[in-house]
Amino acid sequence: MTADAAIGRRNLTRSRRRSLLIEAGIIGAIALLLIFIIPTLISPFRLNLLGRFLSLAIVALGIDLIWGYTGLLSLGHGIFFGLGGYAIGMHLKLQVPQGELPDFMGLYGVTELPWFWHPFQAFPFASAAVVLIPGILAALLGYLVFRNRIRGVYFSILTQAATIVFFNFFNGQQKLFNGTNGLVNFKTLLGTAVGSRPSRFTFYVLTVLLLIATYALCRWLTSGRFGRLLVAIRDDESRVRFSGYDPTEFKVLVFAISGAIAGLAGAMYTLQSGSVSPRAMDVAFSIEMVIWVAIGGRGSLVGAVVGALLVNYARSFFSEQFAEIWLFFQGALFLIVVTVLPDGIVGWLRSSDLLRLGHRRQLSTYPEIEVNPEVQSERQEIETRSEE
Repeated sequence: MTADAAIGRRNLTRSRRRSLLIEAGIIGAIALLLIFIIPTLISPFRLNLLGRFLSLAIVALGIDLIWGYTGLLSLGHGIFFGLGGYAIGMHLKLQVPQGELPDFMGLYGVTELPWFWHPFQAFPFASAAVVLIPGILAALLGYLVFRNRIRGVYFSILTQAATIVFFNFFNGQQKLFNGTNGLVNFKTLLGTAVGSRPSRFTFYVLTVLLLIATYALCRWLTSGRFGRLLVAIRDDESRVRFSGYDPTEFKVLVFAISGAIAGLAGAMYTLQSGSVSPRAMDVAFSIEMVIWVAIGGRGSLVGAVVGALLVNYARSFFSEQFAEIWLFFQGALFLIVVTVLPDGIVGWLRSSDLLRLGHRRQLSTYPEIEVNPEVQSERQEIETRSEE
């Protein structure tokens, strides 16, 4: 490695480290604001509402990971969101005296607890199932789809069709999942009343911490060589395949992670809303998730969070202030973004040099890759090793 290349690599490392420290500092400040300051400024009802929106921001990060960085538009993330909610909801419904069944089962003549409900009596199992069941399902679905090289609009149609299947299944299972009504009237969790103010505040703080952890995970995944490979798959999957990589494995992995993130978001939303129903698996709700990311800025983790919070708060505000015409405001917001801000709000701020947080300069597949400093440094390392 030449001296100039070594100096350039060190400078690049310092710059990246400085950027990460600044980003971590800003995120830490926001976390402190959300946990210690915001609860003193708003009512418990508004705080619970904010907690729900933060949990929706978690699923937006998962969608941005699979769509913004990998180029796979999923219209079925409501499946994973709903499964995570049902996993924790089943545990909450089993907090009844020994020998009794969840209240809704008696209405339909069920006399014995279904076999697959038994493991959810244990909180550790239910907590693991929140991410494992959606993640494993996403991996299986992704493997079946990606191994046949299905992508683009066909992938989107398949995920939407899967959403319809799951929605109809849970909607029609009155004896097993209470059908359309879903799981409601949760009483206790680990011996504490779910609806009490301390419990709700605990759920809110936990949501903030999980949102930060999810952001850190997605930030790590989209950085370095793995992140560049995801972008390469998004830009030119055929070239990635001809370069000796198998895109199927990476797409299955990312889709599974994205599904697990959606399951986690569904569980936190269920804890704070006090219910979970097949509406979480509705096609319209899955499309809304994509809209959040599009409005915030596809390919920007900050944009996913901003989009989820902005759209949901706008919907809440306009529905309260203008109950009869609030849908027109929501539609206008979508039209403005699509026509005026195609890269989303964060994308517009980024192009205006007004926002840098969470923005990592995206690597084009070609021809800029030939002049990228990181690629040149790696190439020189390989040449040095071959000469030795």
